[in-house]
Order: sequence, then structure tokens, then C-alpha cells
Amino acid sequence: MKVLVINPGATSTKISVFEEEQEIFKTNIVHTAQDLAPFTHVIQQGPFRKALILETIARAGFRLADFDAVCGRGGLLRHIPSGTYAISDRAIADVMDPPYGEHASNLGVLLARELGDMAGIPSFFVDPVCVDEMTEVAHVSGYKGMQRESFFHALNQKSIARKAAKLLGKTYEEARLIVIHMGGGVSVAAHEGGLVVDDFNVKDEGAFGMDRGGSLPVNAVINLCFSGLTKQEVKKRLGVEAGAYSYVGTKDFREVERRAFEEHDPDCKLIFDAMAYQLAKDVGAMAAVLKFRVDAVVYTGGMAFSDRFTQAITDYVGNLAPVLRLPGEEEMRSLAEGALRVLHGEPAKVY
Repeated sequence: MKVLVINPGATSTKISVFEEEQEIFKTNIVHTAQDLAPFTHVIQQGPFRKALILETIARAGFRLADFDAVCGRGGLLRHIPSGTYAISDRAIADVMDPPYGEHASNLGVLLARELGDMAGIPSFFVDPVCVDEMTEVAHVSGYKGMQRESFFHALNQKSIARKAAKLLGKTYEEARLIVIHMGGGVSVAAHEGGLVVDDFNVKDEGAFGMDRGGSLPVNAVINLCFSGLTKQEVKKRLGVEAGAYSYVGTKDFREVERRAFEEHDPDCKLIFDAMAYQLAKDVGAMAAVLKFRVDAVVYTGGMAFSDRFTQAITDYVGNLAPVLRLPGEEEMRSLAEGALRVLHGEPAKVY
């Protein structure tokens, strides 16, 4: 079985071709600010990106007829359980008018469906960021009408958790894990019984990331909202101009680390330490969710390549459970594996 995998990001479109478990082609199409400037909304980029995908796979010697399925990264859809989903008309309607806002990953659903329809083959998405398996009590926020919501790096979290469980000699369903995804955004989740029973919503709670504020003081947020900024300006400031960027002016973690330890920049050192500190606090909270019976704490994402940063977290949480370090992300392989499970007989879920 051969699967075309599409993963749109804010400034690039990743493409892979898998023949069963083997990745036989991969590339990353970079989109400049000038390329994307004509589009007011993310979803309007669909035809532009589709043309580039078709051109790229043709140049690599593939035809759409060569593939058995197309799988795209899922976006900000409605909350659903983990799994592989056939791309329905309802899913398309929701990415065209997204219930939780615009995101480049919404394009993964649209592009996979359109390319699949062109070739007459099935199209899927797998474990989008809106996966919600949280318990009923975890959804309670503290103010009626403001329910805690689940948004996290579900695709990589689930894939890495399965690999971690295997390293521990357990099935994913048997393992009790705390997984920390550390990339441009961060998420910390408690995995138990094959479910993510609680997680820190990367959009509005938990540790800050490179450009997102995470949990912020409520009264300070209220003051910002009434400071003369529009709603969209507030959302932009807290969603893409907060976090480490607001303190030290970069969204590149490697630059923060370099400036902190090679240039001895005190501001960068403080933010480096604060990121590790806040992630460790999140791990402690998720340990409480698991009643402190934790098989492993697992680090993943780009920041997990840093010996210094992972050690800084381990200095706080190392006595809790064994630490496993599985750096990077395997989103493309995870998408392919989800599609292949269905192609080999597992029923696709219905959105």
C-alpha cells in the first residue's frame, strides 16, 4: 500500500510518500511571506498549495493514480476521540468555517480530500490537535460556562507514547505516562489506559512556549483586553507574540539557549530557566492526575534535542519516574501509520 502524506504548516507544506512502513520520498515546500501575502484567510491558500503538491509529486516521478490513499494533518475541528477519520463533507464544512479558528493544519483536511477525490481514492486525517479524551472532572474549569478544552499535539503525543510504552515492555493501554511535547508550542499530557485523560491546553493554559503565553494572570489579561486593543489584536499578542518572544525577541529556542550560555545574556538565561521550571510544574500536575503512579516521563519535540534543557527539567522531576527522551517529531510517519491501519482493515472513524 502506498500513501501520500500532507502536513501543511504556517510557512511550509511537508510531503511524504510511504510504501507500507517505508518512507520512500519526502520534501518540504517552503512558502515565503510574499507567496502567502495575497491570501486573507488560511483556507484560501488551498489551490495555491495543491498546485505545488501536484507539481512536486510529478517531478518526483509519482502520479496520483499510484497512491492507495491520501492522509492530511487534521486541524481545529470539533472535539473528537483519537483515531483515523475518513474525510467527510462535515469535516470539509468545518475547515471552511472552523469552529475554533484558523490554522494551517486545517488545510491538511481540505487538500487530502481534494487530491483523494481527484484520484478516486480514500482520504483521511489522524489525531488532530482537537482530540479530546479528557475525563468529565478534568473539563471543569472553575467558572460555569467556561469548560476546559483539549487542544494539544495529539499526533506526536500519541505516537511517542506508543513508542515509550514499547520501550517499557508495555502496551500503550497498560502504560501510565506523562508526555511533554516541546516545539514552537508545548503541551504536557497524562496518558492512562490508552487515553489522554488530561492535558494542558496549548492555546490558553500550562507552560508558555516560544510565542504563546500559556497560563497568564487573569486580572492582567483583563487589563490588556481593556487597554484599547481590539479583540483580534489581543488574540494576536497572546497567541503569536507572547511567550519567550515577548521577553527576548526570538521564536527560535536554539537562539535562546545560545544567547543564554554562550553570550551569557541574563534575560535569555532567565527565560530558559523559566521554561524548564513551568514545564516541570505541569509534569507535577499531571502526576497528580495519575495519582503519582507514573511509569515514565517522556520528552519529545525539537527542544528535546537539547541536553541542557532536558536536564534542567529532569532536575525537578527526575525523582518522580524514569525519564525517556525521544526527541523530534514523527508526524509524517504517524499520519501514514494511521492511514495504513485503515487500509489494512481497521474501520475508519466517522467525523
